[in-house]
Amino acid sequence: MAKTQEAKETPLMKQYNQIKSKYPGALLLFRVGDFYETFGEDAVKASKVLNIILTKRANGSASHIELAGFPHHAMDNYLPKLVRAGHRVAICDQLEDPKSVKGIVKRGVTELVTPGVSFDDNVLETGRNNYLASIHFSKNTLGVAFLDISTGEFMTASGNASYIDKLLQGFQPSEIIYSKSAREHFSHKFSDDYNVHHLEDWIYAFDFAYEKLTKQFKTNSLKGFGIENLEEGIIAAGAILHYLEETEHKKIEHIASISRIEEEKYVWMDKFTIRNLELVYPQQEGGIPLIQILDKTLTPMGSRQIKKWMVLPVKDKAVIEERLQIVEAFHSNQDLTEQLSASLKSMGDVERLISKVAVGRVNPRELNQLKKALGLMVPLKKALEESEEQALKKLSNQINLCEYLYELIDSQLMEDAPLHTNQGNLIREGVDPELDDLKKIAFSGKDYLLQLQKREMEKTGITSLKVAYNKVFGYYLEVTNSHKDKVPQEWIRKQTLVNAERYITEELKEYEEKILGAEDKMVVIEQRIFQSLLQNAMDFVSPIQQNAKIIAQVDCLLSFAEIARANDYVKPQISETTALDIKLGRHPVIEQQLPHGEEYIPNDVFLDNESQQIMIITGPNMAGKSALLRQTALIVLMAQMGCYVPAKSAEIGLVDKVFTRVGASDNLSKGESTFMVEMTETASILNNLSDRSLVLMDEIGRGTSTYDGVSIAWSIVEFLHNHPKSKAKTLFATHYHELNQLAHDFPRIKNYNVSVKEIDGEIIFLRKLKKGGSEHSFGIHVAHLAGMPNPVVLRANEIMHHLEKDKIRDKANRKMHEVPKNNYQLNMFEADPVLSEIKDLLDKLDINSMSPVEALLKLNELKSKLN
Repeated sequence: MAKTQEAKETPLMKQYNQIKSKYPGALLLFRVGDFYETFGEDAVKASKVLNIILTKRANGSASHIELAGFPHHAMDNYLPKLVRAGHRVAICDQLEDPKSVKGIVKRGVTELVTPGVSFDDNVLETGRNNYLASIHFSKNTLGVAFLDISTGEFMTASGNASYIDKLLQGFQPSEIIYSKSAREHFSHKFSDDYNVHHLEDWIYAFDFAYEKLTKQFKTNSLKGFGIENLEEGIIAAGAILHYLEETEHKKIEHIASISRIEEEKYVWMDKFTIRNLELVYPQQEGGIPLIQILDKTLTPMGSRQIKKWMVLPVKDKAVIEERLQIVEAFHSNQDLTEQLSASLKSMGDVERLISKVAVGRVNPRELNQLKKALGLMVPLKKALEESEEQALKKLSNQINLCEYLYELIDSQLMEDAPLHTNQGNLIREGVDPELDDLKKIAFSGKDYLLQLQKREMEKTGITSLKVAYNKVFGYYLEVTNSHKDKVPQEWIRKQTLVNAERYITEELKEYEEKILGAEDKMVVIEQRIFQSLLQNAMDFVSPIQQNAKIIAQVDCLLSFAEIARANDYVKPQISETTALDIKLGRHPVIEQQLPHGEEYIPNDVFLDNESQQIMIITGPNMAGKSALLRQTALIVLMAQMGCYVPAKSAEIGLVDKVFTRVGASDNLSKGESTFMVEMTETASILNNLSDRSLVLMDEIGRGTSTYDGVSIAWSIVEFLHNHPKSKAKTLFATHYHELNQLAHDFPRIKNYNVSVKEIDGEIIFLRKLKKGGSEHSFGIHVAHLAGMPNPVVLRANEIMHHLEKDKIRDKANRKMHEVPKNNYQLNMFEADPVLSEIKDLLDKLDINSMSPVEALLKLNELKSKLN
């Protein structure tokens, strides 16, 4: 049967199937003439993703196969949609000119584009890195590597599963690869939201990976990169280089080094914290993450850099202070910031442009943009150099102007060069004598023909002589019948018409050959010169990559200065102490979302390891406890990024770990309850504490019964206070007022509450933190504000007053008091005329429309009738 089927295959489908078998996991775009076609299962997938028509075509005499295609010039529109849908796309092109071939055209895959491996501007997001991640699983330690092939940035790290998970959460790779045997490990330890691909197990071997890396970097060892002994990280990184080969990415000279993500250099934030604080991505649709407030960068490099700084704040005081000094220099010098901004605005994506140069994928317009960027580096370097700030002078010294490359591109490439090298008008005059001659021939053709026509008219006396062209004869001379007798003997007759005859001459044929061959020759010469230009540019990959890093830093710090000026931020004082002293701190995101004219209510927060290690904060829901917790963490992280902060003043004792347990983050899809998730996140905090940790806990224990909740919260606070090694600074927001008792028993625990004001039964949220615990939560008032039906609110109020009066349990006999019954029948009204009157009054009341004050007055009236 198989043989019969094979015999029925058309030559085209036979070729397709042979190529498809080499890329079984990829969607194959197969070039046929002016179209890219997909067949079979690929066609079904492509038609759904691209919303194109699915048809069928004959595959031999008795079978049909699904077909879906699109014009080749629409590739830029359709390829990004396929890749963003998570598909690996193999692009199969015609490798020879169909006109010069008899039979089937030779075809082959020229590129395999995957979500994590692409140079296509339409696939990539401008201000976001496009990372491919590789994970290697060993017994106790995991290795991870991240590569952005579009910029050449290559990093590796190793650690336990939670550390790798935190890195994945921060870097958000577009694709993850790992060995086939690790499928279960991956699905057990990590989210299933990623695009993944499995490689053969033999690829994840140390010797193979080590050789791959040393060969790529042309070194004998990996000591110079600081990863020589990072076995799991090396294996993960080596697998990435193999994957690039597998996806037909052979030119990768721009990947010239690899760096280690050193855990000890950066503030530790687990994946819950990165998510809870909404640093880069909002938790809710329509939410605003911190990055949206801080990122006022002017270049794609700056935008990508600021995201890395955000998920990896530093712990090195010297690095932080150097950044803050630069921000201060920008903040205080408006002229300097305007000079630098002017250069950065038109800089473009230098980092990705030079990567395209390295892999030979840059087009003429992009090379001109690179030249423009090099030109803009001149005033940028000068402005930094002339600054009084030493840190800026240091940055200036690291910029290489690459004058030779600038002059070469400027002298050879036309200013308005086309997108493609075969479109002509690419190379300037004076670069190549032969090209200049050909241009004269090609572009001065009309003048030459007019001169020839004029000359022959004068020579022969044929006044009606015309020089014309058609595809059959090429150029010819046309003579009307009345002048036939004047035609010279050497003219060769080619065609007789009714009223005229057409002739050719040796001179005309020679010119025709010249002019018709000129355009083709011009394309060949211009492409040769452009390739030479490209080869020269490749020598500057390393210095321009270095320039891109400097530009990214300057851009980020300019952004920090800009938002500090616009939002009234202050320079934080970084210290080696353990104290955290924030005066009139504000939430950087919430304050930007307030209605016009409304000001954010700022608050002080003081924490240290000696006198006030734990602040227990009580107060009603909606009073601002969660905002206070989050703003404290964000101020610390912004300071350790090197950014000014929203406060009147802030002294930040370096923090090495930030933990948050705020807000419900159910994982119901994996069968975990809110309470289970809460306890998992809390356990992660308590098991990883350090002496410089900042811990934020919001409403711990609310997912279970009151007694369980109070007991767990109480126990956690005691544990944090009494930890033998780590006095973690803690903000503990709770609605359990019982926890206020802890301040009497433990010296470093202090009670605070977010104040509210009650006027005529209504509450006003003052959002101001003050000393002392809150007496009650005002939860019933919040329910009323939320639109809860009045009968429910009134009944809740009745029960609350009873519970508060009896304190649930009688301290003497430990006996549970009964909550008063809610007697809906009210049959007693029938037995007493006074009660009957009260019933009539109650029946006439519209409870839902009454204000709390009206209700109290009516209640007083009813009570007087009873008396």
